[in-house]
Amino acid sequence: MQNAVVTLKKGEGRTIKSGGLWIFDNEIDSIMGSFENGDIVIVHDFDGYPMGKGFINTNSKITIRLMTRDINKDIDYDFLKDRVKAAWEYRKKVIDTSSCRVIFGEADFLPGLVIDKFENVLVVESLALGIDMMKQDIIKTLKEVLEEDGITVKGVYERSDAKVRKNEGMERVKGFIGDEFDTDVHIVENGVKYIVDVKDGQKTGFFLDQKCNRMAIQKLCKDARVLDCFTHTGSFALNAGIAGAKEVTGVDASELAVKQAEENAKLNGLENVVHFQCKDVFELLPELEKKGEKYDVVVLDPPAFTKSRNSIKNATKGYREINLRGMKLVKDGGFLVTCSCSHFMSYELFTKTINQAAHNVHKRLRQVEYRTQAADHPILWAADESYYLKFYIFQVVDEK
Repeated sequence: MQNAVVTLKKGEGRTIKSGGLWIFDNEIDSIMGSFENGDIVIVHDFDGYPMGKGFINTNSKITIRLMTRDINKDIDYDFLKDRVKAAWEYRKKVIDTSSCRVIFGEADFLPGLVIDKFENVLVVESLALGIDMMKQDIIKTLKEVLEEDGITVKGVYERSDAKVRKNEGMERVKGFIGDEFDTDVHIVENGVKYIVDVKDGQKTGFFLDQKCNRMAIQKLCKDARVLDCFTHTGSFALNAGIAGAKEVTGVDASELAVKQAEENAKLNGLENVVHFQCKDVFELLPELEKKGEKYDVVVLDPPAFTKSRNSIKNATKGYREINLRGMKLVKDGGFLVTCSCSHFMSYELFTKTINQAAHNVHKRLRQVEYRTQAADHPILWAADESYYLKFYIFQVVDEK
């Protein structure tokens, strides 16, 4: 079957011309030939210049996601295997691969697909129709690539239950792909043991993107009193505990997360040092302040307060509020660890918001380090959405 040809309007296609992979509905001038949503199409610039091949979905504002710049390449099994192999070879060089993100969507040139590996279990999240149709082949190739390195995949679980699938005209789905298995998976990261709930945990069950950032706080936590806000299943709290903290409190609004965090503490023999509370952080911080509590290290790792440009104003208020409260709870000379995982909260805006919070509570910040997501979540310089995690460590000192 001949591929349909999509022609861009004059002056459009800025994203793909700068190296990105997305073409939006308002950039398209015409579509020649027949196609069904999810099919591979050829993309031409307004003057007929070939731009590449990608899959189309007219239900989505992101109408085309490019798979290759070469219009003569077939998007077949061998093509997908090459992409998957390249992604795995990259991870082997840059990160501990016992548990890692193996496929990171656009940044691995497999747009709309995320695959996390937790020991010998794969968790798949598919967010675009075209890649969804290739999903089984990609999983098969990944199993083959891992087998070449002596890793036999025990099972695959799908967590394609994000709301954004609705934008693609797709149902939200979750469940086993292939044989069933125990969905509580044991992993070790930075010397800390966890049980990852791939079935009911947030996103794919565990936030691998903070792996190196969790390690970075260990050096601050020996003999420290630590408060870990939005702890999820206890990852920063447990890194503090294993580094020799004398007392750690982890807080999260999810009862399921707190229950899992307590199990993880027991798994590491830290249940007498690391304790968890199920509370709303925004309510708890003012209470702790009233009581006059002070900590050597305060960690703020909130969920994304904004998932769109429209709500950025309210999100900024939320980030300013928790950072302001967090700084008040850090003893003079102690440390604030603060992050944002929202793509729409830019580095500049996040930095400005923290600065305003410090100014409001008359604290001086000394930057220890700035980091982003772990290297298994590579930032593709032409795809802004692949750069989302901002992570700061500051020493907080009183104005003198």
